[in-house]
Amino acid sequence: MAPLGDEAGFSVQLAVTHTVADTAALLDAVHGPGVGDGVVAPPPERPFIQEVGASVGSLRIGLLDHDPHGVHVDVECRDAARNTAKLLESLGHHVEESWPDALNDASFPPRFGAMWATTQAVSRDSLSALLGRPATKDDIEAVNWEQAERASKASALDYAKSVAAAAMFRRAVSQWWSDGFDLLVTPTLSRIPFPIGSFANDPSDPLKPSRLASEWVRFTAQFNMSGQPAISLPLGRTATGLPVGVQLVAAYGREDLLLRVAAQLESAAPWKSFSPTALG
Repeated sequence: MAPLGDEAGFSVQLAVTHTVADTAALLDAVHGPGVGDGVVAPPPERPFIQEVGASVGSLRIGLLDHDPHGVHVDVECRDAARNTAKLLESLGHHVEESWPDALNDASFPPRFGAMWATTQAVSRDSLSALLGRPATKDDIEAVNWEQAERASKASALDYAKSVAAAAMFRRAVSQWWSDGFDLLVTPTLSRIPFPIGSFANDPSDPLKPSRLASEWVRFTAQFNMSGQPAISLPLGRTATGLPVGVQLVAAYGREDLLLRVAAQLESAAPWKSFSPTALG
């Protein structure tokens, strides 16, 4: 599901579902390696759908409700994570403020950004091959064009250093789970939902959508890089009724545990019938 390239392994397409059971059923339908995959997730011990409603036990869970680098996090997003932590405690889990030390590394965002920009340059070249001519600014969104231009000015050594740093980051992040934690709870995003059009391309400021995104996705890109399973659940609400996501992150290969806890939270705080006021 990556027609213009695998995006350095950072991006995996799936779906937004209404229920945890839907997610589990979808994973049962599509999980497993594709032909030629260089990295393969461990196979499940049983169908994912059987994890929904299965016993969870008492888990050790870490909470991170702020950005370690000082970027603003909306109070609604922080409250959603904290309230979820309280709900998990009421369900018999131990929750403490803790997170991988590697998430404090200020060098992560620029390294990730440099690698992501390189994927845009690769996609631009792939598009050129499909078109049978060099892709132009008229073929590509301005923000992606500028990212590709940025990557074109970097050297192979720059990219190799970022790849090496990414490998070290994955090991450092994963150590926290190896040290005894089962899950990490964070806000999904650092901001409440933006109005439609906020990410529209602006020819006078082509990198504006990228800057907005870097402020918005403060808790998710790290796990794109580490390859760990994560799930976003609509457990918070804004004053106007818009959903606010809470992210749960498990150790590599522990989709089973992630689904069990997600289903437990869905049962305790169901959202299926929720309809935001803004949407009627």
